[in-house]
Amino acid sequence: MRRFNLAVLAALTLGAGLTAVPAHAGEGHAPLGIDNCTAGACHFDVPAGTYDVKVLLGGDADSSTAISGETRRSLLPATAAPAGERVARSFTVNVRTPEGEPTGAEGTPGLDLLIGGTAPALADIKVTPARHARQIFLVGDSTVCDQPGDPYSGWGQQLPQYLRKGLSVANYADSGESTVTYLASAQLWGTVQPLIRPGDLVLVQLAHNDKTTDEATYRANLETLVAGIREKGGEPVLVTPIVRRWFNSDGTLNNNTALLVNGLGVDHPAVIRSVAADNGVPLIDLTAKTKALVESLGTEGSKALYLYNEKRDNTHTSVHGATVYAGLVRDELLAQHLVPEGRVRAE
Repeated sequence: MRRFNLAVLAALTLGAGLTAVPAHAGEGHAPLGIDNCTAGACHFDVPAGTYDVKVLLGGDADSSTAISGETRRSLLPATAAPAGERVARSFTVNVRTPEGEPTGAEGTPGLDLLIGGTAPALADIKVTPARHARQIFLVGDSTVCDQPGDPYSGWGQQLPQYLRKGLSVANYADSGESTVTYLASAQLWGTVQPLIRPGDLVLVQLAHNDKTTDEATYRANLETLVAGIREKGGEPVLVTPIVRRWFNSDGTLNNNTALLVNGLGVDHPAVIRSVAADNGVPLIDLTAKTKALVESLGTEGSKALYLYNEKRDNTHTSVHGATVYAGLVRDELLAQHLVPEGRVRAE
């Protein structure tokens, strides 16, 4: 059972429960708090924007609390608090419409959080408009996006849990998109580019759906994205695509299907590496990193990263796989000094 502060416990004892109370941020009122929470969820009636969330976790017994929100985004990993102690954590969250995939359903207005974990205990919560947050925009496909339903998850959906207050993920990845369709869409590039502010990071991973894109067009599209990000003062980061779990008989992934070489012979990771080098753009070689990991786990061990067991799907990741791959991205953001160490959770 989740334990709140004494006032909330009294309300639950009386059988009344908590009623979600609509409140608006940025109107000169106090920070929105735990009055906006029920037993396992919180709703804050705020407009689109970026918000800092501070939580106080813990109760009378040992607890472990995780927080997710909006369209199944992982915002805070499982956090333990010993019996009788309180643990404070903060994170920054992006609220937008649509709240998940840009071409998907609008979702619920405001900020919605789910309080989970093996023994959840939320003692207090405060939500305030973020004053100095830096956005990490994500431009990508279904392997990156905020997937709307189980068992699917994109690595961008799991990345927020690795970030502390001051860094927010704005995930504009969308299922089925190529470099061609992303650039042509008003809901995608036409929406993202105007939102970029000086200092924002923009991670670009588009390759899985460029199945009929020739090399010259693919290269030009990547360069267009890089130039458009820089035009707004943002910092582009090119990301090679995650591998498909497609093994050779020798236990390697050395084949065109696994390594994202399309039917025209376009080696997407190689082109991305070349564009990054030619244009002085930071590169996260997620192809190389996921290849090494999948091969090390082997044909059986790697199944859990993808949806092989559930869907016979060797392209899309499970929540577990997306979390592991988001951790690889986190590691590279730190190693390349793209984000400050103090803004990132180690685990």
